[in-house]
Amino acid sequence: MEEVAELGHLLVFAFLFCFAAFMVGPVITDVTMGALCPGRDECSLAIYLTGIQQAVTGLGALVLTPVVGNLSDRYGRKALLALPATASIVPLGILAYGRTRGYFYAYYITKTLTATVCEGSMMCLSLAYVADRVPEARRAAAFGVFSGVCSAGFVASAIAARFLSVSSTCQVAALAAVVTAVYMKAFLQETDSGASSCSYDEEVSQPLCIPSSSEELSPKLPPLRKAPSLSEIAALLTSSSTFSRAAVVTFFHGLGDAGQLNTLLYFLKAKFHYSKNQYANLLLIIGITGSFSQLTVMPFLVPKLGEQKLLIIALTASCGHAFLYSIAWSFWVPYLAASCVILSMLVTPCIRSIISKKVGPFEQPGVYQKLRLST
Repeated sequence: MEEVAELGHLLVFAFLFCFAAFMVGPVITDVTMGALCPGRDECSLAIYLTGIQQAVTGLGALVLTPVVGNLSDRYGRKALLALPATASIVPLGILAYGRTRGYFYAYYITKTLTATVCEGSMMCLSLAYVADRVPEARRAAAFGVFSGVCSAGFVASAIAARFLSVSSTCQVAALAAVVTAVYMKAFLQETDSGASSCSYDEEVSQPLCIPSSSEELSPKLPPLRKAPSLSEIAALLTSSSTFSRAAVVTFFHGLGDAGQLNTLLYFLKAKFHYSKNQYANLLLIIGITGSFSQLTVMPFLVPKLGEQKLLIIALTASCGHAFLYSIAWSFWVPYLAASCVILSMLVTPCIRSIISKKVGPFEQPGVYQKLRLST
């Protein structure tokens, strides 16, 4: 019962974190356009800045996420989760205070910097926390539930943005980020893995502190307390044939998703003159469908099909999802395309489950770092 309660606190934390982080999603396009290209429905500068932000964030995560994850082995999952929980408050606070050109650039810079820590580390550390608490046989379903709760936070944020004004949305998001950090600090408990399970001397003398029953497990991840070199990154990504294949799938799937997400809202603005409320409606469909998929569809299908077959189905649905967006001929077509996430949303939980079963309990944060590196 104690472990269930601790996982419950993690799920609440994940819900609040996603609620705060995604709430500005439906309004950020209008905020960006208003700050950079007021009175226009097309703005190439906004697209360029979004692409630059994505590139810088990805490169920053490449350096910082492995370090943060490995530090959690020494200092604990909760201690390192405080970093993304706290850092996410700063850009939202700026956006809540003002949305003119100057404030937008301040938001843009701080968001780019903090996202290198927040976006990768929060998910990696949370998944490692789940793996610390859940036996292997139930891990796929647990990952699905965790992803479903994150999607539920996404849904709640879209609903709030749908009915709030732009300024109120930014202010509520900033307040929610503060509540998230306070809740995590007050209620989340440290797991038995990480800091409490592996001493510093053991870390130095071994690639990882691995129990004797896991001798055949792979891959073995070296401790990283500084920025990894290119050779270290290459070694991480090729240390297991199963992981290497998963990394390739994750890279191309992430590449497509990132390219689509970075341009979709601006495309809809230019072609169909979407507003904040229409963005919120679209994201609401994605969030509700994704939550239903991960909370009910995945736990039902995994025992029947297995993660690998379900991954193939999910990747096929993801291709159809992107194709419908690309040929949208009317304002309602993106809504139809959004419903395809009922299957495409299962790509990431399936990959996580496949990789998680290949490593021991003390290597869990490492596999999620590596999957993050591959994107």
